[in-house]
Amino acid sequence: MKRMGFALGVSFVAVGILCLTLSGRPAYAEMYSAGQMGVSIPNSFSNIEGMGGNTGTTISNLSLVNSFMYGLKFGYYFDSMKWLGVETEIFNSTPHIKQQTATASDATGSVTGTVPGASLRVLNWAPVNVVVRYQMGKLEPYAGVGLGIFIANLKDGATGLYSSSANVGLNTQLGLRYLIAENVALFGEWKYNRASLNFPGFSAIPAQSTGGGYRGDYSANILAFGVGYHFD
Repeated sequence: MKRMGFALGVSFVAVGILCLTLSGRPAYAEMYSAGQMGVSIPNSFSNIEGMGGNTGTTISNLSLVNSFMYGLKFGYYFDSMKWLGVETEIFNSTPHIKQQTATASDATGSVTGTVPGASLRVLNWAPVNVVVRYQMGKLEPYAGVGLGIFIANLKDGATGLYSSSANVGLNTQLGLRYLIAENVALFGEWKYNRASLNFPGFSAIPAQSTGGGYRGDYSANILAFGVGYHFD
């Protein structure tokens, strides 16, 4: 929670700095802020391998649940190149690990057991997305790509073990915006996120050392919708 709060604080500072930097420049509905919500559809937590006391252990892929997502974004299209812009966004989802059967393997063999499930929260802050758009009157297709800072908190419901991860990953988006009024736009977009997550000291998977931890690959497809306000 401390890391999540820190990331939120840093993101709002970044937005504030960007506002101050751009506020003195002439703009025609080029600066915008927006709220977004939707559904996160994660792929399996994959390529799981042990850390520390669990080094040499691999775990079969773990299924994650679909979850609600919500967040904010703030951006600006350049006056000299109205098709090009920059954007910062932050959003949260809870793709919990399902209760399921998993297999742990190491040099001595394999063991299969039940993973009781674990609470997983992922906060993604993309400090800068580079965004391009094509203006078709009130309709604007757009696409963006940037690096995201993924802050994940994992808690095992059965043992109470807790671990957190902060890693840099990929953040992409492809969307469609429609201006319903001079300053108000509706938008829908697809996002793809990918990052490696490290959870030291966490071992909820069949009878492994509590002194180790695990790392693996997280990815998700996100369908988001929102409303944006474009400043004159």
